[in-house]
Amino acid sequence: MKIAPATQSKFAKLGIHTPFDLVLHLPLRYEDETKITRIVDLVPGETAQVEGEIIHSEVMYRPRRSLVCQLQDDSGILYLRFLNFYPSQQKQLAIGKKIRALGEPRMGFYGDEMVHPKCRVAGESVPLKQALTPVYPTTAGLPQVTLTKYILAALNELALDDTLPEQILRRLHLPDFASSVRLLHQPPPGIDEDALLARAHPAWMRIKFDELLAQQLSMRVHYRERSRRIAPRLAAHNKLTDALVKDLPFALTGAQKKVWHEISHDLTRRHPMQRLLQGDVGSGKTVVAALAALQAIENGYQVAFMAPTEILAEQHYLKLRDWMTPLGIEPVWLSGSLKKKDKTAAAERIALGDTPLAIGTHALFQTSVEFSKLGLVIVDEQHKFGVQQRLALRGKGTTSKSVRPELVEGTNGTQSERLIEHSQEPHQLMMSATPIPRTLAMSYYADLDVSVIDELPPGRTPIVTKLVSDARREEVFERVRAACLEGRQAYWVCPLIDESEALQLQTALETFATLTQIFPDLRIGLAHGKLSSAEKAQTMAAFKAGELQLLVATTVIEVGVDVSNASLMVIDHAERMGLAQLHQLRGRVGRGAAESMCVLLFQQPLSELARARLKIIYENTDGFEIAQQDLRLRGPGELLGARQSGVPMLRFADLGEDDKLLDQARDIADEMLRDLPEAAQAHLQRWMANEPDYLRT
Repeated sequence: MKIAPATQSKFAKLGIHTPFDLVLHLPLRYEDETKITRIVDLVPGETAQVEGEIIHSEVMYRPRRSLVCQLQDDSGILYLRFLNFYPSQQKQLAIGKKIRALGEPRMGFYGDEMVHPKCRVAGESVPLKQALTPVYPTTAGLPQVTLTKYILAALNELALDDTLPEQILRRLHLPDFASSVRLLHQPPPGIDEDALLARAHPAWMRIKFDELLAQQLSMRVHYRERSRRIAPRLAAHNKLTDALVKDLPFALTGAQKKVWHEISHDLTRRHPMQRLLQGDVGSGKTVVAALAALQAIENGYQVAFMAPTEILAEQHYLKLRDWMTPLGIEPVWLSGSLKKKDKTAAAERIALGDTPLAIGTHALFQTSVEFSKLGLVIVDEQHKFGVQQRLALRGKGTTSKSVRPELVEGTNGTQSERLIEHSQEPHQLMMSATPIPRTLAMSYYADLDVSVIDELPPGRTPIVTKLVSDARREEVFERVRAACLEGRQAYWVCPLIDESEALQLQTALETFATLTQIFPDLRIGLAHGKLSSAEKAQTMAAFKAGELQLLVATTVIEVGVDVSNASLMVIDHAERMGLAQLHQLRGRVGRGAAESMCVLLFQQPLSELARARLKIIYENTDGFEIAQQDLRLRGPGELLGARQSGVPMLRFADLGEDDKLLDQARDIADEMLRDLPEAAQAHLQRWMANEPDYLRT
């Protein structure tokens, strides 16, 4: 198949690099050009095809320059409007021409209209199409007719052999691959349109299963390959870890002990740990991470502890410094906002091995930072880091070498044992306070070991959530005043720092000024991302010490802030925030014995999505249930941080609806790798040949 270079470059933008990619470039939707709808029967918002005669055609300038035509059939008149048009279109749509127009009718400036409908010449010699017309995802300069031509050529020229054995297809009641893709590209007359459009047709189920199976196979292959890589054995000496547990002002929960034992065991193995530690807001993940760090330190290795924001990284630094200093360990702090002199000094301490624990932001994986002997990488809120960032930090531990015996095959077929030098890489512990729904974990984290802290520490009080309209803002002011005068503390969270006329949001600066006027008797602080590190630290320390009664802040306090006396949070313009963010913010209160409340202050009118989000956060306190509902609302992209990380999303399967297929794909992946390795490799080659090695994280 010959493809012009200009067309190839456009294909590349769509992820099409090989002829087989064309086969898997499936329709986004379908157009029905098999029937004609009378103009009088058109339903606003429902795409339909009409046929009639152009009775008027004119370039008009109200409300903007456009070509406006009147199309008439025996039931009425419909306006056709084109904002961008060419002389050839004007000729096609001249008075007296008979045409068919396919589009979405709506009420327009002149009356019922279609804007930029798809038009073609009509007449007795132009029969209606017999099947649905596929519409493909495309890019600028690549018309549907060109895409369709190349896709049909690929379907005719390529061998569409099946990668799944017949016995598996029969067991799962799935059609063969070739007939499935051909049906989706060329739907036959009489097909079940509803099933096709809902992607519930057996042909769609086969494609979605194949995609999920490829993902499961690639994850399992990666999981197996990890066992061939080398990491330092970090024995559990228990001297420092026992000392920390003894010094803590609280006892570890049963869930914390359980996940700590899982992590400790992983660290003793010669293969790199890649464990995801999940726990709801306030479940106590940091102390578990501290124990893991101490086990590495006891073995003479360094630990890198990374967080996505400076305020969170600094909170970790302060907490870990308080825990570690009595044990004779002095952590080093490294962030992008440090002065050059301080940054250089911190980097030198890390490179020389003077400090066993480095805590910071993305500054830790800059090329100028080298570790002396890195044995463990801890990443908090791991989904907020990109793939390359996480790989860069892991790569800083691969300079150390280890030697181990391996069997080597000689030229005469005999085997002998030799000492082979291998690069070591650090263990990885990734933490997330954004609970990951089961289907998402199975799909995108199947190559990781997962530990879950499913128990909150004792003494945490339930948080009452209130939805309050902005019209009742005065009542919220009074509630804040009452809480502060009773000796409690409160947060007032705003979504923006600077004024934005477009969004018309209350800003932190404006709200701080307003609340300072309303509450002259209260001590009020302000925290936002544009403050210097020292200013933020000073404000947070004053609030934690009780010197401030009310903290006005942006979402910089979303994670890492722990003030047990804070029992009230007001989230301004809550309708603008995502579910995970609302849940994280709400978790900043309820950390003491007093009854706590979170007020979600929203502005009318609410969009349907905002209404759905507020309803979910109001009705649920369990982070996993909220995450599951969030998955249904948004899909996996934002939950994974994948838009930043480059992790390819599923193109066809829907994790919210195809959980049964995912379960089947997981089981079949294990079976094929065990019993049918060649078929498994062929399937991976078909689906993953052009994907980047995103699994190495």
